[in-house]
Amino acid sequence: MSILSRRPVADVLARAFAAGVRPAPRPAVRLPDIPGRTEVVSVPTRHGEVAATVYRPSPSPTPPAVYVNVHGGGFVVGHREQDDPWCRYLAAHADVVVVNTDYALAPTRRFPTPVEQVYDVLRWASAGERDWDGTRLCVGGQSAGGNLAAAASRLALRERGPDVALQVLHYAPLDLVTPAGAKRTPIGARAVLRPWMSEVFDTAYVPDVTRRRDPLASPAWGTNGTGLAGIAPALVITAEYDRLRDEGASYAADLDAVGALAEYHDVTGVDHGYNIMSDAADVTDRMYALIAEHVRRRTQIAESDRDA
Repeated sequence: MSILSRRPVADVLARAFAAGVRPAPRPAVRLPDIPGRTEVVSVPTRHGEVAATVYRPSPSPTPPAVYVNVHGGGFVVGHREQDDPWCRYLAAHADVVVVNTDYALAPTRRFPTPVEQVYDVLRWASAGERDWDGTRLCVGGQSAGGNLAAAASRLALRERGPDVALQVLHYAPLDLVTPAGAKRTPIGARAVLRPWMSEVFDTAYVPDVTRRRDPLASPAWGTNGTGLAGIAPALVITAEYDRLRDEGASYAADLDAVGALAEYHDVTGVDHGYNIMSDAADVTDRMYALIAEHVRRRTQIAESDRDA
């Protein structure tokens, strides 16, 4: 076992890494031409309140649907503003309210606290007293946020609500059991996610390696992807050069087997975090458009089902 897998070492390194991260996306993918109508709210959860930024679409005569966005950061970095361009884009192009939520970070708070918080945010967002239509609810995230979105969707299935119209899993880590060094990438050592990063982040988040087998921590590991009939439809997006690509593809196949795959899309020629850490503006715009179209379609289906 590497020294990085020892909890005290991983905790120190995770905190140091989080302190040194620059949250702002690269200029090419900031989308400054899309304005945002926002407000900051506090959302109650069983583990305390979390802050969230609410992005609103253009006013309309009927209440809009709602999308809960969960930021990435390896479960240890917490900058929801990093997703600001994406949230502005989605509110404007899918005509949904976007609730861009925080969650407790490792190593201060570990698994399953963030999962339960995101699920509680879903329940809050679906409540009838909100000024949007919580019966048309989506959840999604990128990187660690995608893991938490997948886990919250599984909790919604397990707890029989709230109903989720779509889960969006964008280059998500879905297998925390398999060591990152054993995960292939066509560009090897030049890949964005280095094995040491996953070792540190995963240890900080779930120090007990046996607990990483939990379906809420590793949805795609082993047989964790079976028995998911009735789960929310999923849009699963991977990146060709990402170490996490294969586990995303595997989970997409599991979801497809129970009729819960809306689409699986592998983004060619890019690596993990391409829509934040690269200048791939054209690719980012295409993928944002793809996601927004799925959100529009699934929330319209949910509206039709509700009114039937």
